Amino acid sequence: MNTGEQAYLDLCKTVLEKGTKKEDRTNTGTLSVFGHQMRFDLNEGFPLLTTKKVPFRLIASELLWFIKGDTNIRYLLQHNNNIWNEWAFEKWVKSEGYKGPDMNDFGIRSQQDSEFNELYQIEMVKFKDMILHDDTFAKEFGDLGSVYGQQWREWKTSNGETIDQLKQVIQSIKNNPDSRRHLVTAWNPEDVPSNMALPPCHTMFQFYVAEGKLSCQLYQRSGDIFLGVPFNIASYALLTHLIAYECNLQVGEFIHTLGDAHIYSNHIEQITTQLNRELRSLPTLKLNEGVSSVFDFEMEDMEILNYNPHPSIKAPVAV
Repeated sequence: MNTGEQAYLDLCKTVLEKGTKKEDRTNTGTLSVFGHQMRFDLNEGFPLLTTKKVPFRLIASELLWFIKGDTNIRYLLQHNNNIWNEWAFEKWVKSEGYKGPDMNDFGIRSQQDSEFNELYQIEMVKFKDMILHDDTFAKEFGDLGSVYGQQWREWKTSNGETIDQLKQVIQSIKNNPDSRRHLVTAWNPEDVPSNMALPPCHTMFQFYVAEGKLSCQLYQRSGDIFLGVPFNIASYALLTHLIAYECNLQVGEFIHTLGDAHIYSNHIEQITTQLNRELRSLPTLKLNEGVSSVFDFEMEDMEILNYNPHPSIKAPVAV
């Protein structure tokens, strides 16, 4: 069975057919609906989409980055993960220290002008190399501010202390499983306007224990349905598996609640292609049983088995 992915495809159809045309921060334009929920039974299989290939390696390395409390893209680049590059790159090319060609509106211009795209790729290669090999540069331009990892692991309080929300919620699940307070939030109103490269889209998640199973519900204020949401589904499903494993529980459901669920205008063709593909069986997740804690997992401790998706579909990122 693959009812979870069908729920995702139903969301795509709903937005294409009933979505409202809206402008957005990136000046790309979207079709959007407000308020939508999908449910994924994690016992059916691991919810990695089969109607297009979704790279588990990128999802897992990003989640480990969050779990470690890291906010610098160096860790991601060390794992050949480029999904956060554009936000750090933008900080560099808009800085006084940048001396290269004008990169204003690089996200849109690189899609429209092949000559500019070549310049952009050259500058991006330089940027990544400096992040990886220059500690001072990486510290200044690789850090994205108090994004997910810091909010999860080092939430700053008004008296200067920090709260490790992730550790606290794990202890809460272990010691008081029936609590209705198994919550982690990434939306910090003080940091959003001034200290985050990108305000958190997946803003809050809550765990629920019943009949020996751990379920998770995510509230996501903003969801890029084609590129972002498939990652979010798999990422929080993986987080649920990891925490259930540490807490000696089975997995239950992942429930994905979206605020502004949107398809970018330059993703409509790709979504249409995906909707014309047949569902396939979901893969399974294998965890290294020799690891005892969520905080000790590394990439080699997680493996996806029997994943046979349709080919990937490329689309531009709106920055």
